[in-house]
Amino acid sequence: FLDGGKPTVALVYQAVQALYHDPDPAGKERASVWLGELQRSMYAWELADQLLQLKQDVESCYFAAQTMKMKIQMSFFELPPETHIALRDSLLSHIQSLKDLSPIIVTQLALAIADLALQMASWKGCVHTLIEKYSNDVSSMTFLIEILTVLPEEVHSRSLRIGANRRTEIIEDLAYYSSTVVTLLMTCVEKSGSNEKMLIKVFRCLGSWFNLGVLDSNFMANNQLLMVLFQVLQRDETSTNLHEAASDCVCSALYAIENVDTHMPLAQQLFQGVLTLETAYHMAVAREDLDKVLNYCRIFTELCETFLETTVRSPGQGMGDLRTLELLLICAGHPQYEVVEISFNFWYRLGENLYKTNDPALHGIFRPYIQRLLHGLARHCQLDPDHEGIPEDTDDFGEFRMRVSDLVKDVIFLVGSMECFSQLYSTLKEGNPPWEVTEAVLFIMAAIAKSVDPENNPTLTEVLEQVVLLPETVHIAVRYTSIELVGEMSEVVDRNPRFLDPVLNYLMKGLREKTLASVAAKAIHNICSVCRDHMAQHFQGLLDIARALDSFALTTEAAVGLLKGTALVLARLPLEKIAECLSDLCAVQVMALKKLLSQDPRNGKAADPTVWLDRLAVIFRHTNPIVENGQTHPCQKVIQEIWPVLSETLNTHQADNRIVERCCRCLRFAVRCVGKGSASLLQPLVTQMVSVYQVYPHSCFLYLGSILVDEYGMEEGCRQGLLDMLQALCMPTFQLLEQTNGLRNHPDTVDDLFRLATRFVQRSPITLLSSGIIVHIIQCAIAATTLDHRDANCSVMKFVRDLIHTGVSNDHEDDFELRKQLIGQAMGQHGQQLVTQLMHTCCFCLPPYTLPDVAEVLWEIMVFDRPTFCRWLENALKGLPKETSGGAVTVTHKQLTDFHKQVTSAEECKQVCWAIREFTRLFR
Repeated sequence: FLDGGKPTVALVYQAVQALYHDPDPAGKERASVWLGELQRSMYAWELADQLLQLKQDVESCYFAAQTMKMKIQMSFFELPPETHIALRDSLLSHIQSLKDLSPIIVTQLALAIADLALQMASWKGCVHTLIEKYSNDVSSMTFLIEILTVLPEEVHSRSLRIGANRRTEIIEDLAYYSSTVVTLLMTCVEKSGSNEKMLIKVFRCLGSWFNLGVLDSNFMANNQLLMVLFQVLQRDETSTNLHEAASDCVCSALYAIENVDTHMPLAQQLFQGVLTLETAYHMAVAREDLDKVLNYCRIFTELCETFLETTVRSPGQGMGDLRTLELLLICAGHPQYEVVEISFNFWYRLGENLYKTNDPALHGIFRPYIQRLLHGLARHCQLDPDHEGIPEDTDDFGEFRMRVSDLVKDVIFLVGSMECFSQLYSTLKEGNPPWEVTEAVLFIMAAIAKSVDPENNPTLTEVLEQVVLLPETVHIAVRYTSIELVGEMSEVVDRNPRFLDPVLNYLMKGLREKTLASVAAKAIHNICSVCRDHMAQHFQGLLDIARALDSFALTTEAAVGLLKGTALVLARLPLEKIAECLSDLCAVQVMALKKLLSQDPRNGKAADPTVWLDRLAVIFRHTNPIVENGQTHPCQKVIQEIWPVLSETLNTHQADNRIVERCCRCLRFAVRCVGKGSASLLQPLVTQMVSVYQVYPHSCFLYLGSILVDEYGMEEGCRQGLLDMLQALCMPTFQLLEQTNGLRNHPDTVDDLFRLATRFVQRSPITLLSSGIIVHIIQCAIAATTLDHRDANCSVMKFVRDLIHTGVSNDHEDDFELRKQLIGQAMGQHGQQLVTQLMHTCCFCLPPYTLPDVAEVLWEIMVFDRPTFCRWLENALKGLPKETSGGAVTVTHKQLTDFHKQVTSAEECKQVCWAIREFTRLFR
């Protein structure tokens, strides 16, 4: 629409109306696309301003306010510096005139003003000017507090790249005015009395300043506002919304003093204040007010997290007072499991801390608390007495139980796995508890079974003996969890093979029942993995199960797990038996694939073969017998026989990415399974891959190519063929990636292309470096360094790093000098461009977690040729922008020279990484 010049305000207004009120969805969609285009254009500034002046209705003002915020966040550079003051004044007049229209508009405008203040270096002391201008006018108070709330929140906003220098300047400025803000908030409370809406705003604002960490703790410790906060939380009649705002604020305050020793007076006030809330918690429980109960539990947890180190350092003394843990255990006693769940992270951290200190006396102090916690958790894990069927693991309660299981594993060392296991077992042995108690006890036993030492342990063997005798009449959930427990006890079975038969019989009973089949399959898989040698005698039984796999009610995952277990045992059979048994094991899947291929495609679509492909893949993946040199791999013959079916399946489904991916995965494990033994497949496989890829460029072919290079790249006779494959695959790949946004739209292709190239560098560097394709691959890599996609970026950086490294690492191979010379040529051509691009990329495109990879690349370039690298880096730094569009200094001359020196004088790679980390913060 921009070809027609600037649209009229009336037209924009019409589009907003359509967006909200057009009865036809297509009309709404058109309006949305058109308005999106408008927001990205230069005209948006002026039109948003006009709409806000017209004040026609909430919708048009909201759209305009949101547009202003977006433009200031994303496109502030579009405005010339001389317009900044006018923009600021206009936004302030809009927020004043629209303050009563709608709170969401006030928030959007407040965000726009905050984002402007953070970027506009010429607006000095913005907090001070705003408070001076508006604090005496009661009617302006709501929007003034809104601006003061969002301002600290926006300082670390991801969408504003104001850089570390400006951010430091702002934080110092906000810290300087922070007590003025708190005093203003207190005055507000005094003036408005107990006006609830105002109190909520005040607490939100105070929390925001706590979160930024700029409040002076001595000043806050004696501040009336803190008293007000705790009074609100102690009062029974406080409303839900106000209670939540006050709780959030206390949690922010506790988080802000994490470094307790430097915030002593405030820490003491908060510590005492929170301990006074115990009575209020009990009141909320009595009134069955779950919202308040959850809020108190959040506060108690945050208290424990903040004073965690103090508690471990000096338990029971001062602010290491163990009453804090009592509060959490009181919460653990609440009947709703959502309450105790809030505290899980604290208990996990406490366990981690005590594990590191490894002091038995200290463990002794905390043991009783953990025992009580475990007791409470076991009770929370009980299903309802009227629950029917097996435990659900996908609903909220099922997920809670999984988290309990993880937590118990992490803290059990404090109580002792064996003690706990025995105690749990004795409650079942001595009492006759209801089924739901039994099930919960078995569930906790299953969580810790693996951490109990299985060596000659009579309790463990007794448990196993008793569990497999459970009658089929007990509640199905008890049987379900008992099967899980047996699966977790596979180490015990391995040490006591006399139990193998009764255990397998017990699990087979479960396998034949619809609701227990999958959990039984998982347990059999566990037993196969741990007791591979003992299971060899039962291989025929496993084979029978595998042949009749689809007669059991198994999930896809459970069926694949069973086949995995079978393959693991198969690999332990005598070599001469493996081929025949593998052929048997694969026959079912191969027959199914053949049957699918022979069917007439219904409605033009062939039936989906993925189930069978995945099953074959898992069989190949885990059949890894020990083959001595010179022996033929027992799986070779089977894989040659299966190849025609896989090839035909691949051809039939070549247009379907999902199915092709599964075919490639299956072939990948087949090749890995027999290694060099798959040589006869190489020619036909590569031919087929290349011909399908020309029409359907599925990235999994590149991945499969990398597997072939890994297996055969060292073989002299295969190198040329593999290079031809690489060149044939590269042509369509480059066409795909050279489209507009090609790199961004096809990260998988980038990832797999550079995996393939990296394998070549590792297995046969000279072949690749002497070829014509290498220049294009390096150019593509330089372009792809900007890609913000975890796997793709990692793959590109690894390729460049490994490539240069082949010219650095003198591994005394006879081709080292040639490699060094070839890398020297490549660097001479691309070095400066690469270094410039990498510096630009890590300052403007990539998230911080990718920086270690970038550092490794720079380090290799530097090790290869330090003097030239120093020059390249200097040129790259000269090209970086020195100040922001808001007029703030991004990077000083000294910061540039310091960085250059840190990198070029580094003795090891991690120093380069630290330097980049610090330096790129200047541009974030």
